[in-house]
Amino acid sequence: MKFIHYLEKITGVGIFPLTSLSIFFLFFLGMTIWTIKADKKYIGELKQIPFPEEGNQ
Repeated sequence: MKFIHYLEKITGVGIFPLTSLSIFFLFFLGMTIWTIKADKKYIGELKQIPFPEEGNQ
């Protein structure tokens, strides 16, 4: 028996894909808005985290 047959027996199973798509879309929409509105100086500081300019080696 295929997995799809089990899903067909669950009442209201059709809401899960819609909910998942909504969460996915809202998350990336929120991240896009945050990226556009973020302070450029703060983004510059985050870019330097892996490779600080100090050169303490």
